[in-house]
Amino acid sequence: MKWNPRAGVAANARRLLPRLVTTFFSRVRAFLAKDPSPQKLHALRLASKRLRYTLELFRPCYPAGLEERLEALKKLQDWLGEVNDAVAARSLLREPLKRHPKLRKFLKDRAADQAAKFVRHWKETFDAPGQEAWWTGFLTRPVNQPASR
Repeated sequence: MKWNPRAGVAANARRLLPRLVTTFFSRVRAFLAKDPSPQKLHALRLASKRLRYTLELFRPCYPAGLEERLEALKKLQDWLGEVNDAVAARSLLREPLKRHPKLRKFLKDRAADQAAKFVRHWKETFDAPGQEAWWTGFLTRPVNQPASR
């Protein structure tokens, strides 16, 4: 993001944050189009965290509607966390799982199931028709200039 030091925080937020969100949506769509393995979905979790933490920095600039969007990102991260937990359990228990094929299969199936649930949530809720515009339209509106300290 290229910050304009001559513009205020609010003007920079209004200019940059909608682009950041649009980039996030397009990258997630492209990533999911490749049908990634549950292990690879961790990259999306990290990307959603980076977006959420960036938006949180601008809380003073936006009205309460930002909280609703941050909650949506948190929920997305939770879905991805479920996938990562199953993947991590398989990795941590690699040696013991060699002696327990049923448990190994259970964890593999759980990771795949959670990944499928995440993709469904992404398509039906987070990226449903109009959702990207809900984000970008909100972030483009005039915002409050935070008080300087």
